[in-house]
Amino acid sequence: MTYAIPAPAQRSLSIAGSAERFPVNRIFCVGRNYAAHAREMGRDPDREAPFFFMKPAQAAVDASTPATIPYPPRTRNFHHEIELVVAIGTGGADISVESALAHVYGYAIGLDMTRRDLQLDARDKGRPWEFGKAFAASAPVGAIHRAADIGHLEHAAIALTVNGQPRQASDIDKLIWSVAESIAQLSMYEALEPGDLIMTGTPEGVNAVLPGDVMLGTIAGLGQIEVRVAN
Repeated sequence: MTYAIPAPAQRSLSIAGSAERFPVNRIFCVGRNYAAHAREMGRDPDREAPFFFMKPAQAAVDASTPATIPYPPRTRNFHHEIELVVAIGTGGADISVESALAHVYGYAIGLDMTRRDLQLDARDKGRPWEFGKAFAASAPVGAIHRAADIGHLEHAAIALTVNGQPRQASDIDKLIWSVAESIAQLSMYEALEPGDLIMTGTPEGVNAVLPGDVMLGTIAGLGQIEVRVAN
């Protein structure tokens, strides 16, 4: 096949213990999936149906080794959100909760970086969140750990520090919608494909970072990621 212009580069992520790489297709994000975070964002944490938004593949940054991301333009309130990331290995539509985990290739630590001022301004005006959430380098993701090697995570401490100071700390067992439920719900609206990522939501404690800040994110069983905001 001959393209009229150069084809975009395939984004990919490291796989723990392997020379192979995981190709990134689409990035889906679950909104307000921890009750305490919903409350800090001024929302009701009741277990209503989950909602989703997306980031482009260009948002993905391989953070399997210490990574640096730019401070994005047009914001003065650049927030961190530590999240459990699910990598889809087998696609499907209308997936049942009972079979959902069979579609998971593995798990990783990720950051949903957010231009909070742009997001909230758009939200309050009833407009899409795209400029607040869906921008380049807004999803640093650590090495993917294969479910075949580590199993499926149900209880795991999740935390983030900035310059060594605690910011976020919780456990993934506090997810309002579990990994399996999120996969099942999402697949009702959009057939999942191999290479899709699902960022499952962030716990309370989100806050701003500045140029030069260093974020250290951890999830028990998945190691850690270190991401610096460029000066």
